[in-house]
Amino acid sequence: MSRAAVPGLPSPHPIGELLPALYADDDFAQRFTAGLDTVLAPVFATLDNLPAYFEPRLAPPDFLAWLASWVAVEWDPAWPEEVRRSVVERALELHRRRGTRRGLEDRLRLILGVGSQIVDGGGVAWSTAADAALPPAPSGELLVLVWAERTAPVDMDQVLAVVRASCPVHLTCRVQILPGPPGRAES
Repeated sequence: MSRAAVPGLPSPHPIGELLPALYADDDFAQRFTAGLDTVLAPVFATLDNLPAYFEPRLAPPDFLAWLASWVAVEWDPAWPEEVRRSVVERALELHRRRGTRRGLEDRLRLILGVGSQIVDGGGVAWSTAADAALPPAPSGELLVLVWAERTAPVDMDQVLAVVRASCPVHLTCRVQILPGPPGRAES
């Protein structure tokens, strides 16, 4: 989509009507200002609709990429437009939860339409008892179990890309694709 030279777009403020009476009947002046109106009409249309440009659900697709750069959102061009709009709209929430279990679950659900369960091997433990035994060494692995919710089948490469972008650097990430949510009775 382009906001330059939209054919047939009328100007809300034609310049020819603003000229002094001396030029009102001058054919050359009217044709010249009509050409300027054609150039300025998209500018007026953009300015009149400026609040919509800052709303991810309403912004033109080409402006959405620029808007995403304002909120530090990176996306894969292969994502559907609706997913890109949702990611930009929820950017603050996604940034706030980045690096957390819930943040990764939300990101996987939003971007790929998959459910997930994350088994964290981060190694944080505490005890209320004095002189308690130390916990075992952390595994250093993040296991992500995913299953289709909106779409099927689940693409392993896409899941890995999202998980690697969200996984803390001190952990290795492993993904398993399941036929359904864990613990669900198979019939």
